[in-house]
Amino acid sequence: MTLLEKAKLAKQAASQMVALTTEEKNQALLAMADALEGNIPYILEANAKDIEAAKQANVTDALVDRLALSETRIHDMAEGLRQVVELEDPIGEVLEAWDRPNGLHITKVRVPLGVIGMIYEARPNVTVDATGLCLKAGNAVLLRGSSSALFSNQALVKILCGALTHTKVPEEAVQLLEEGTREEVNKMLKMNEYLDVLIPRGGAGLIRSVVDNASVPVLETGAGNCHVYVDESAKPDMARDIVVNAKTHRPAVCNAAETLLVHESWAKEYLIDLLTALKEKNVELRGCERTHKLAGDIGIVEAKEEDWGNEYLDYTMAVAIVDSTDDAIAHINRYSTKHSEAIITESEENARAFQKRVDSAAVYHNASTRFTDGFEFGFGAEIGISTQKLHARGPMGLPALTSSKYVIYGTGQIR
Repeated sequence: MTLLEKAKLAKQAASQMVALTTEEKNQALLAMADALEGNIPYILEANAKDIEAAKQANVTDALVDRLALSETRIHDMAEGLRQVVELEDPIGEVLEAWDRPNGLHITKVRVPLGVIGMIYEARPNVTVDATGLCLKAGNAVLLRGSSSALFSNQALVKILCGALTHTKVPEEAVQLLEEGTREEVNKMLKMNEYLDVLIPRGGAGLIRSVVDNASVPVLETGAGNCHVYVDESAKPDMARDIVVNAKTHRPAVCNAAETLLVHESWAKEYLIDLLTALKEKNVELRGCERTHKLAGDIGIVEAKEEDWGNEYLDYTMAVAIVDSTDDAIAHINRYSTKHSEAIITESEENARAFQKRVDSAAVYHNASTRFTDGFEFGFGAEIGISTQKLHARGPMGLPALTSSKYVIYGTGQIR
C-alpha cells in the first residue's frame, strides 16, 4: 500500500479508537505482549538481517547495540506493554470543571490526539513502545522507522497487527511505512489532512529536518548534548561514579552525558583520577587547553569548538575546566540541547542556582543524567523526551499523547 492509503486507514481507525474502553485497549496490549514472546525466533531472525547489513556498512558498535535485539530485549518490550496496561488511562479524565452564572457546567477533558506519525532511527524497540503508548491513549499510529531496522520493524508490526485481529482495536490503527525513501518522509511531513502530530525520535539531524520542513505540528524530541558539572565541593567517589555511569552505561542513547565540566579547584586535586577512570572505560577525551595541560600523559585530544555542541552517541566525551558555577551554567545554556544536565556538589546554594538557571528539561543534583527516562520517572514506557516548551517537556508518557476539549452541559441556555 502507498503512504496515502496507509494514512487514510490510520485516520479511519482513529475515529474508532476514541470509542474504546480502557479494558478493550488493555486486552489489545496484553495480546500484543503475548504475541511478541510467542514469536521470538522469528523476530531475532529478522533482526539478524538488519545487524548484518549494519556491520557491512561499518556502523559503530554503539549504533549496532541500538539496533540489536535479543531474547531479553524482546521480553523487556513485552513487559513494557504490560506495564502500560497498569498505567491509568488518561482518556476522559476531567482536568477542570466549573459552573457559570448562567447555569452552564463546563468541563475540560482529555481526548486522544488522533493519528500520530512517528519518525525514528535505528532502535526497533521504539516500534513497540510507540505502538503501545499510542493505542493506550486512544490514538492510531503511522510508523516510519529507519531503513537500517526495516526487517526488524516489519516483523514486529506484523506480529502486533496479527495480535490485534482478535481484539476490539482495529489492526489498521498501526501502520508501518516501508519504502525507506526520503521522498516518503517529505510527503509524511505535509499530511495535515491525515496526521494530527509528528514525533521525530533520533539524532539531531533527523529532528532538525522534521522541525524545519513539517507543516504537520511537531512534538519535538531533542538530541541529547547532556552535561555533568563537577562543582568544587563534590565528593570524589560520587563524582567518579556518576560521570562514568552517565557517559558509559549506554553511550548511544540521548540521556548519556557528552560533556564534562569541572570546577578548577576540584580539577587540581581529582581530575586526573576521574579522567583515568573514563580512559579505563575506553572513552576518548577531548579537552580544553586547561584540561590538556593538567592531564599530562593521560592522552587527551585537544577540543575544537564543534566538540562543545556535539552529541557523540559513542565513547567520546568533551571536557572543560571552568572557574565557577556561573561559568558552568553559562557554558551549558550556550551549548546544551536542553535535554538533561547534572551538578555534583555538596553546596545546596550552588545546586539550587544550577537547577533554577539551567534551561533544560531535566536538571539533576547528585545523580546521573541516565535517569531521564519514562520508566525511571514512573511513567512506564515513553514516546520520547521532549526538549521543547509547548505541550510537553521531558519524558513523555501517556498524558503527553493527549489533547483536551471542552464539554459543556446546559439546560436550554441561549445567548
